[in-house]
Formats: sequence, structure tokens, C-alpha cells
Amino acid sequence: GMNVLFIVVDDLRPVLGCYGDKLVKSPNIDQLAFQSIVFSNAYAQEAVCAPSRVSFLTGRRPDTTRLYDFYSYWRVHAGNYSTMPQYFKENGYVTLSVGKVFHPGVSSNYSDDYPYSWSIPPFHPSTEKYENDKTCRGKDGKLYANLVCPVDVTEMPSGTLPDIQSTEEAIRLLNVMKTNKQKFFLAVGYHKPHIPLRYPQEFLKLYPLENITLAPDPWVPEKLPSVAYNPWTDIRQRDDVKALNVSFPYGPLPDDFQRQIRQSYYAAVSYLDMQVGLLLNALDDVGLSNSTIVVFTADHGWSLGEHGEWAKYSNFDVATRVPLMFYVPGMTTSSVSQGERVFPYLDPFSHILGLVPQGRSKKVVELVSLFSTLAELAGLQVPPVCPETSFHVALCTEGASIVRYFNVSEEKVKEEKDGCDDTYRCFNEEPVAFSQYPRPADTPQWNSDKPKLKDIRIMGYSMRTIDYRYTVWVRFNPNNFSANFEDVHAGELYMVETDPNQDYNIYNNTSHG
Repeated sequence: GMNVLFIVVDDLRPVLGCYGDKLVKSPNIDQLAFQSIVFSNAYAQEAVCAPSRVSFLTGRRPDTTRLYDFYSYWRVHAGNYSTMPQYFKENGYVTLSVGKVFHPGVSSNYSDDYPYSWSIPPFHPSTEKYENDKTCRGKDGKLYANLVCPVDVTEMPSGTLPDIQSTEEAIRLLNVMKTNKQKFFLAVGYHKPHIPLRYPQEFLKLYPLENITLAPDPWVPEKLPSVAYNPWTDIRQRDDVKALNVSFPYGPLPDDFQRQIRQSYYAAVSYLDMQVGLLLNALDDVGLSNSTIVVFTADHGWSLGEHGEWAKYSNFDVATRVPLMFYVPGMTTSSVSQGERVFPYLDPFSHILGLVPQGRSKKVVELVSLFSTLAELAGLQVPPVCPETSFHVALCTEGASIVRYFNVSEEKVKEEKDGCDDTYRCFNEEPVAFSQYPRPADTPQWNSDKPKLKDIRIMGYSMRTIDYRYTVWVRFNPNNFSANFEDVHAGELYMVETDPNQDYNIYNNTSHG
């Protein structure tokens, strides 16, 4: 069996060279992509941290975990579901958690689900607690809790940042695993580019402000139902945004500040790329690149001004779409000989790569498939498919393995659209990604971004196919977790080909009835 290195990033939309972004400098992640199968249509099941993470770590959708906010632990509140790391642990792996893997707090029992999921207590960087403190130096020399926060790392508490500490700990654990010759599942969770956009200031040099554009659609779309809009409340609470005195709920933020946010998001991605590069380089150093599966993904995306929105908290692609790639030695690459370097560290300040990923799949896939996919890749028995109601079933998954999509060359054979020569193809429907998002009311409120369970009144169920995104906002009862599809409050329909940014809602056009 192979080891697994599972890298999950907070709030990272696919602004990466390997996803075609022309501005970003991400040579190390691009180098990983070059050796991997890359999914260009991968989606999270809910665009907020705790629900998304609990969903993909248990392989169940939010309606089964019953977690739509941050305030319940699935084992108590929904069912005693096994997690992906727990399954690996029960199959003889040493399972290790570094940084933000489970969302900390009550949603993972204040323990990151230890000891069920992990062999040793999870590691959290000691400087994590300063994330939201006043550590950003303003023009007046005073310290603020800003959104845009390039810093001098030497001035930071303990002279470091959380993601730097996580990389160091993950590298230490790789060395321990090598020495002990133990088969491992190592999950590493990076914080950036989650807000505050706090990163070493030298990364700003990579992105001169004059090169930074606004979003292609920085306005609130005319036909966007008000229930679909997220008013980015968390950003408004930062000192630098507060000072702008922006009107609630639609803003907008001043253009020059929008550019600064976008600039800092990109800078934070390059800082993340450096951490990933150091981590993968260490995998080479310990000689395990030829026996370790590497997965790279994010818990959800983040809107950078599209639709006049910031942050996640919506069903749009900018909030639900994530990077997803799998490096499987001998499968996505020809086998690597012992001692050969697969991941030499690349300095983001000097490397322009322009490598194209080995395999790229346009198939629509979901993060809820991670559990069964990794089990299959590692040669473990794939957990059974959940029955329709599975609260009582400890081990099953609601996401089918996507290993069948890894052989990309077969995609070139276009399936006959209407021909039904073999029954299998008739039933083999096109893949769909489902996401959902709760709202407290039909119009934007202060708690629209993150309503607590008891305040949820409407659930937006969204499906993304290769051709369209279709969303219905329906009445939801939080007392019995039921959605009433007879009571539709609003709907959205976007055609991908003619409207890739999802600006023209044609739900009410009769031609698409």
C-alpha cells in the first residue's frame, strides 16, 4: 500500500498556473499538477469551512452530516460516521493531522475528531491564535486587524506564521515516518489564502498593483435573486474595510481597494505555493515520492469581487469550485526510480514554469468523492455506497470513487449522445456536482453568510453540470431538517457556454422551461 499526503487549503479558488491563470506565480503546485491528474471541474458541497470539511472527511453530504453551520458534532447530532482518516487508521496506517484539517471547535468535538481519526493528537501551530489580532502595520505606524495584511515576519509573534510552522511540523513527521518505516496518511491543512490576507510582505513584489484588474463582473447581476446574494459580513468587520464605511448589503467597495484585495489574495497564494514546494521537496528528501499518493485540494473557493461579492457563502462557481489533483506514482506518472527527484523546490520569485498538467479531466466531480477515491487508490476496500437514509450506517459513502476518470485518453471517445446500443450507457447519466447553501431570509441580513441552524429558513440546492448551473431556493425547516421543494422562493439558471461567469440568470425565460 502507498502512503498518502493529503494537502487541503483554506478558501483557495483555482487561481493557479495549472488552471490557466496568467497572473499567478504558483510554480510548485504547477509542478505537482504536471505529474498529476488534474480535475478542472471539481466542486465543494457547501461553500463554508466546517460543513465542507466534515462532508468530504466523512464522505457524506451536508443533509446527512446535518452540519450547515459550525455548531454541532456529527457523531452526536447526525450519526456515528467513520471518517476517511479513521478508515485508513483501521487499515493499519499511522494517521497524522497538521494545521487546519477538520474545522476546529465543536464541529470536530474540540479535538479534531481525535482519537477516532488520528493516531496521535493533531498539531496546531502555536501562532494560530494571533491570526485575528492587530498585527498589520498601518500607514500611521499603528497596528490594526486588517483584511489586507502584508507583514514583516520577523516582527510577528515568535517570528513566524502558522503555515510556516505547519510545513516545519509536516516535514518533521515525514522524517519520523521514514525512520520508523511506517505506512502513513498525513493530512496537512494550510490557512492561507483564508482571511486575513496575512503573509510575508515580499510576496507583494510579485504582483505590481498596475497589473491587477477588477473582477470581470464586479456588479451585482440584475436578475440575481436577493436570497442568493451573500453580504460578506466578515470582511466588513476588518479595520481597513470598516474605515471605508461601505453601505450594507451591496457595497460596493472602492475600485482601488478591490484591487488591493485581489493583489493580496494572489500574494497569499504564492506564499502558500512556497510552503507546498518545501513540503513536496521534503517528500523527495526522505525518498518517499515514489511510494506516496499526493492529493491537493481546497475546502471551497472565494469570490474576488465577482457579482459584487467577496468571500465564500454562495452557490456560484467562484465559491464552490476548487482545485483538485492526484499524484499517484506509476499511475499518473511513469514509475519513479529510487532517489530521483520528482519535486525539486522552485522559487516563486524566479521560476516561470508554463508546464501543462499530464492529465486533465473536465468531468464534473465532487469533494464528497474523496473518501472512496483515496480508498481505491490506496488499494483498500472501497466503502459501500450509502443507502438513501444512512444515519444508522457507520461506514458508507455518498460519493462514488472517481478513479474511473483517471485514464483521460478515453474521454476523447465522445459517447453517442442519443444512441443506446448498450443498456449501461443509457443509465450512465452525465456527472453532476451538488452544492447547497442555507439562508435565514429572502433578503440579505447580517447573518445571511453564516446562519445558525435554528435561523435557517431557506436552503439553496444547486447542481452543476458541464453545461449549466441550476439552483432552487426552497423552504427549509431546521427542526426536522426538511426541505420543501413545493415551496420555491427563487431560482437561478446559468448556461456555462454563453455565460461562464454566471451573470445572466435565465431561470424565468420560458425558452428554458
